[in-house]
Amino acid sequence: MAKKLDSTAQEQIAQLRAQQKAEKLAAKEAKKTRKKNGDRGEGRWAQIRQVFTMTREAEPSLPWIMLAIIAAGGVVGAGVGLLLAAGLAWITWLVLGLIVGLFVAMLYMNRRAERVAFRRIEGRPGAVGAALSVLGRGWIVKDEPIAISPRHQDLVFMAIGRAGVVLVTEGPTTRVRQLSESARRDISRVVKNVPVSIINAGQAEDQVSLPDVKKKVKALPKAINKTEIAAVDKRLSTLRLNQPPIPKGIDPNRMRPNRKAMRGR
Repeated sequence: MAKKLDSTAQEQIAQLRAQQKAEKLAAKEAKKTRKKNGDRGEGRWAQIRQVFTMTREAEPSLPWIMLAIIAAGGVVGAGVGLLLAAGLAWITWLVLGLIVGLFVAMLYMNRRAERVAFRRIEGRPGAVGAALSVLGRGWIVKDEPIAISPRHQDLVFMAIGRAGVVLVTEGPTTRVRQLSESARRDISRVVKNVPVSIINAGQAEDQVSLPDVKKKVKALPKAINKTEIAAVDKRLSTLRLNQPPIPKGIDPNRMRPNRKAMRGR
């Protein structure tokens, strides 16, 4: 069903995947070093500063929004304290509100940082695979695309989770539809009772933007349990999706060796 990408696209996907692996390895080694040296707190704050700096460069309003969230938490905490507590006990509620506000502000920063990172790689071959890689626990994500259009470099990636099998396309919807539908038919023949959903990722109006792919996938209704996820993955591992097709008009069961070539004539 699928053919190989040209050398340029292969290099771009390989570079993107190598960069992701290098970043994960570097983070893992840095964590080991911090743990060995006993400076866990310092390393954690250094990582937070790095994420904050990267996100602020893309979204200059980030510090003010975070301050507003923290201040709102403090105001709500103080208001609740004045209503429920007597004397100076409202100060405790104020501090509690500030802590909750700080936690919410950190969550907001992490969400914005993720969107900024996806915007940087959007449009590059294999970007959808990177978006699926952050689905987290409970999902089995295939690193390589399961279907490829060699002419237009359109790709189809697959993830397996509680929602069943999810195919996420990379390319114009009208052009990649045949590729994704063909993959869906092949998968449905192997796992007949498991739903197969298709999500078209991209920047067009009828597509899901790269930062929203994770949210869209996780919003799909649950259909199978954790045990069935592993079983589906095992069944699909026998399906050779990402393999060059046999040319039309050739029946592999009727192929015969060239006897003249074997005799050296």
